[in-house]
Amino acid sequence: MGRIKVFVAGAAGKMGREVIKAVAADKELELVGAADMKLHGTDAGELAGIEALGIKISEFSPEVLKMTGAQVLVDFTAPHSVLKNAKLALQNKVRPVIGTTGLSEADLAEIRALAADSGAFVAPNFATGAILMMRFAQEAARYFPNVEIIELHHDQKLDAPSGTGLKTAELISTVRPEFNQGHAEEYEKLPGARGGNYQGLRIHSIRLPGLVAHQEVIFGGLGQTLSIRHDAYSRETYMPGVLLAIKNVVTLNGLVVGLENIM
Repeated sequence: MGRIKVFVAGAAGKMGREVIKAVAADKELELVGAADMKLHGTDAGELAGIEALGIKISEFSPEVLKMTGAQVLVDFTAPHSVLKNAKLALQNKVRPVIGTTGLSEADLAEIRALAADSGAFVAPNFATGAILMMRFAQEAARYFPNVEIIELHHDQKLDAPSGTGLKTAELISTVRPEFNQGHAEEYEKLPGARGGNYQGLRIHSIRLPGLVAHQEVIFGGLGQTLSIRHDAYSRETYMPGVLLAIKNVVTLNGLVVGLENIM
């Protein structure tokens, strides 16, 4: 079996550049295309800070996909374009690996329908440490139902709360009964001061320059607290998970959501 042919959408972004480097360095993969809304004609390798690869940044279209013979699309674009890209890929027999957050349940349903006879993969987080953090938080919530989530990201992130924050809350809700935390008569002197409300637990989103991706889940109990935290200090953190997803999606049946399902 030959190398898996990979196309990267969002190639000029910080995550896209890391994916290009990771794919180019993996002997089981072959970068065949790279697209972005800007920097058309730039060599993808030079853009990623490595040697020239002979792959020019282009637009993302059915014609380009067919010309490259791509088998897998890796999408790190933006919430407003990811669904369109995934649908275009599946309609052209290319399997998407999606790291862009912001997909709704309705969006996932559309992807699921199109991937019924193919394969697609979506992950709110590609860091193995983050997956373990979520798993540990779900287990802790059995014993500490009072919990709040603080997720911290760089100030260029568009969606809040993060996909990881929401996924953590969803996992916790499977073992924690829904109830409103805090004093029954508490009130906000500034709207939103208590964060987003997910089935009674609170999610707080922080956006600052200097951050990459971080999350702390804080549990409170009688005379004690428990904190579970994951920190990603560079975007290289996500590359082992992305490469794992690329190699698995070619044999998946239907849509799979979450790195934990292929680890």
